[in-house]
Amino acid sequence: MADEHKVADPGPLGLAAFATTTFALSSANAHLWGEAGATAAVSLALFYGGLTQLFAGMWEFVRKNTFGALAFSSYGAFWLSVYAFINFQKGSGASLGVFLLCWTIFTFYMLIASFRLNTALVAIFVFLFVTFIFLTIGNWGAGHENMVKIGGWLGIITALIAWYTSAAGVINDTFKKVVLPVGPRG
Repeated sequence: MADEHKVADPGPLGLAAFATTTFALSSANAHLWGEAGATAAVSLALFYGGLTQLFAGMWEFVRKNTFGALAFSSYGAFWLSVYAFINFQKGSGASLGVFLLCWTIFTFYMLIASFRLNTALVAIFVFLFVTFIFLTIGNWGAGHENMVKIGGWLGIITALIAWYTSAAGVINDTFKKVVLPVGPRG
């Protein structure tokens, strides 16, 4: 049977872009390196987190992978929106809380859909969902700085799992065998 895919698997690329940008912003939220993480995240948000994931999502459409197409296109748009929110809207506080609440809801139903895929993706979406909960609460009003910091640490864990999953995709495909397991579920 011939390979039905016309493009290589865009999943590892989309996951790497997601992980890198998430790590940078989460390091800022966790207060690891002062403003260095935030500056890196804003730059990454436009190109790597935003456009690269958007492209990965479009390539997932070509592969007829609805989950990957929706996830990468949407989170690519998330990072493009973050870039716009910070640079054009100068948004913060409650408006950021509303923005993050929308992404918390979206992430919740993507988490449910991930249960059919593999354990690594479930882990990404569990940690991302909890990250968004903490960041939403932390940005909804004054006095919730520790919630944002916890969200930052959870985001770092999310990024590490996403990097692992990206590495598994590219390494397993390159070696044509499972080197890094992702725990098939479906």
